[in-house]
Amino acid sequence: MTRFAETISAASRFANRRGIYAGRRSTRVHAALYRWSKGRLGGYMPGRKSARILLLDHTGAKSGTPRTSPLMYVEAGAAVAIAASKAGQPNHPAWYHNLLAHPDVTIRLDGEVRAVRARIATGEEYPQLWRSFVAMTPDFEFYREQAGSRVIPIVVLEPR
Repeated sequence: MTRFAETISAASRFANRRGIYAGRRSTRVHAALYRWSKGRLGGYMPGRKSARILLLDHTGAKSGTPRTSPLMYVEAGAAVAIAASKAGQPNHPAWYHNLLAHPDVTIRLDGEVRAVRARIATGEEYPQLWRSFVAMTPDFEFYREQAGSRVIPIVVLEPR
């Protein structure tokens, strides 16, 4: 891990321990840069090229409003998986509830748009997927600790 990545992780952990979650505040700009550059900007965590990011386009469970969420992902065969970590906050992210209500969504990987269907990872596949997230960035272990009794769901996005 680079010194830059260590600094970002330390700052993120500092904020998360104090209940500060900036996810929604930065999403609009992140998504715009990602789309404009076809993933060259915003396509990975700064300082961690292995921590890849996709854009999840989904629909609000109650509002029906279109939403976009930049999320880290891991490959899962022909599918990709995302973790509903919300950086270790005590509740699930809104996008997770949206996927439960409307599982047919699209994702953008770099410049490619894919139609996918969301499902919750099974008990058998969860441990391996979780190890993949931790291998991508150790921050996921911190998120699990911060989440307390909340089990962080992993969502598999399969091609449709």
